[in-house]
Amino acid sequence: MSTAPANGGHVAAPTHQDTGVEGGVGVTALLVAAARAIETHRHDALAQDVFAEHFVRAAPASAGWPTRLQEAPDGDANPLWGRFARYFGLRTRVLDDFLLQSVHTAGARQVVLLGAGLDTRAFRLDWPAGTVVHEIDRAEVLAFKHQVLDGVRATAKAARVPVPVDLRADWSTALTDSGFDPAAPSVWLAEGLLFYLPADAETSLIATVDRLSTPGSALAYEVKLEPDLLTYRDSPLYTATTRQIGIDLLDLFAKEPRPDSAGTLASKGWSTSVHTPFDFTHRHGRGPLPEENDALAGNRWVFANKP
Repeated sequence: MSTAPANGGHVAAPTHQDTGVEGGVGVTALLVAAARAIETHRHDALAQDVFAEHFVRAAPASAGWPTRLQEAPDGDANPLWGRFARYFGLRTRVLDDFLLQSVHTAGARQVVLLGAGLDTRAFRLDWPAGTVVHEIDRAEVLAFKHQVLDGVRATAKAARVPVPVDLRADWSTALTDSGFDPAAPSVWLAEGLLFYLPADAETSLIATVDRLSTPGSALAYEVKLEPDLLTYRDSPLYTATTRQIGIDLLDLFAKEPRPDSAGTLASKGWSTSVHTPFDFTHRHGRGPLPEENDALAGNRWVFANKP
């Protein structure tokens, strides 16, 4: 995902100084792309993204990062490129499954990726005929993404509609102006997004999703529930990320207490379920397991359906 100072204007050609993924929260999109590339090349891959390594190589900030496990120091024992990357691989698989199940079972044909970043699901997944994927992110992030995908002649498997707007601006108007129909069922995804947003921005986003969702819609999102994120400042996962690629995730995360968005959705009639990533590690037989001083301990994946 990516959020930064608002820029919902024309999608300009990116430069090395203006790719939208060269610093701050934007560079985390490259981290996730590198993790997806590593997952893709595992012998027991949970998800496949053949485009991910092209993003990593195209951005100066990440050009030297590993895209295969054998390129990482210590391989799977590396907290960043081993355990953390596997977390992102598991997350990709779980949310892929959620999106496909939602469109197939509920019949929804419009998908909204909130803070889409370098998400390539419009190109990777086998969507039912008539599916439209709306990708909301800043103009410069989408421009970098277009440049890379055009360079490898990627072909979308669904109608893809970029929506260049910052999520802190009036993104709902931009979305409906792009052809999104609030009267039709929709599937929403906020992957790797909410813990970068202030609490009031999360509350507003959830309220907007509810307002724009007709019965038959579905939503998945990721949150962190720790009362104090700094408890895990010295965790191997955060220290390795800072030391190896210079990204201090705790400096990027919003530190204030999080709202009970799952409770809010339930109060509005949505059915919700909340899971730890480890639930899916057990389900799939691979992925991260709990450990001491675990920066993943508070991560939750929330799934909601509007009957």
